[in-house]
Amino acid sequence: MVDAFRKLGIAAVLGTLIFAGVSGCSSLSTDHVDCNAVKLQQQGGRSDAEIASNLGASEADVAKCHGPEHTGNKDSTTAIPTPY
Repeated sequence: MVDAFRKLGIAAVLGTLIFAGVSGCSSLSTDHVDCNAVKLQQQGGRSDAEIASNLGASEADVAKCHGPEHTGNKDSTTAIPTPY
């Protein structure tokens, strides 16, 4: 009976470790690119292909960073009123 509980405990521990390992690996994938890094490299004159190579990402992921900035202010020109 003790051997049965020991085997069950070992199986539970191994199952937990395998599950944790598999789910942990999925969190290591980089589906997103740091758009701040892309912006800085664009300002440095690098192409999307060079940036993708430097960041280890695809050109499509780098292209997602093009466009307007995503800040809390929708219209940055009216964020600070102009004095008259």
